Amino acid sequence: MDAPAFSDFFRSFARIGLLSFGGPAAQISVMHDELVTRRGWLSEPKFLGALSFCMLLPGPEAMQLATYAGWRLRGVAGGIVAGLLFVVPGASVILGLGLGYAVWGGVPLVQAVFLGIKAAVVAIVIQALLKLAKKALSSPAHWVLAGLAFVAMFVFSVPFPAIIATAALWGWWQSRWAEAGPMPDALTVRPAETLRTALIWAALWAAPVVVAWAMGASFLIDLALFFSKLAVVTFGGAYAVLAYMTDTVVGTKGWLTTAQMIDALGLAETTPGPLILVTQFVGLLAGYVQGGVVLGITAALLTLWVTFVPCFLWIFTGAPYVEHILARPRLKGALAGVSAAVVGVILNLSVWFALHVVFIEIRDDALLPVPVWASFSWPGAGFTALAVALLVGARLSMGWVLTVMAGLAGGWHLVL
Repeated sequence: MDAPAFSDFFRSFARIGLLSFGGPAAQISVMHDELVTRRGWLSEPKFLGALSFCMLLPGPEAMQLATYAGWRLRGVAGGIVAGLLFVVPGASVILGLGLGYAVWGGVPLVQAVFLGIKAAVVAIVIQALLKLAKKALSSPAHWVLAGLAFVAMFVFSVPFPAIIATAALWGWWQSRWAEAGPMPDALTVRPAETLRTALIWAALWAAPVVVAWAMGASFLIDLALFFSKLAVVTFGGAYAVLAYMTDTVVGTKGWLTTAQMIDALGLAETTPGPLILVTQFVGLLAGYVQGGVVLGITAALLTLWVTFVPCFLWIFTGAPYVEHILARPRLKGALAGVSAAVVGVILNLSVWFALHVVFIEIRDDALLPVPVWASFSWPGAGFTALAVALLVGARLSMGWVLTVMAGLAGGWHLVL
């Protein structure tokens, strides 16, 4: 099939970017409807194969799928345009919302509204947990792996990258006797071309970090290095890595509080684009605390860069090899192991967030996070139960639940 006209290509991917609310499942559904059903630019097998490839990569699979589709239709330039159109609308909204939060987040009414948003976030994470568990836990061994991942992270604070690496190795080992699928035609790309592509995008990824180092900006260097590492270990989607990010950003770095992290996720849920845009909010708020609005905006843009440039690196380097990669069952086995472990990681995140919404004080000096029972918050517990009932029980849309909970919490504050 001939490449689509650029005007049609641009309109389609702009539409995808503006309608990409509701997490990766909804975003992938929008892409499928636009690219496979409406336009017929990609066949069903090509689309599903590309999705499987993107799920093997670190980073937001929906954004990488958009980039791959753009590359498939109009080459590298098409991949860049498609990836940017998927990210930029949400990033622009997050920048504005983040600045508003940094300036007015301490206002009592705003704090009350965010109590409702936090309750909705707990429900959203629980919903994501249930959906992923249904797909990922296909055998007793996967259930055991998910339980072990939860205990490792919640009880023993095992680092997220170690959990993911162990799960991937287990899945790879379990699939050692599986038969490979039929191999596709010989590759047409030369290794030198692949190496050149990887070096170009790796240099672009590192460029702002080098600039920050040359300026002696220690905070920005620390920020860039942390989120660069995060871009390498974000297997399993944004929810999986949030626990690791929260632990580091709140516990180790001290850039944000747990409450601010939950607020960050709530804002990211209300915007189009990949949920991992929550990293941009974290960078903005951390920079604002360190040095005001200018440093906040600089930190947000730097975080955005080191989070998403790696996506282009993975896609443009690996895209010519997609059919060959998917024919190897051990990689699929590794992905299945990671997906099972991610269920336990998200369970850890659910419990962590719920404790910080339902209790005002949490003691972290023991082996486990221990709530101070005297600090039990009846409004927090009530709003959380209602949000779970609306989202998981009544199956209302995420946008409606966020709006309703924010309005109820704000109204509760005004009445009292």
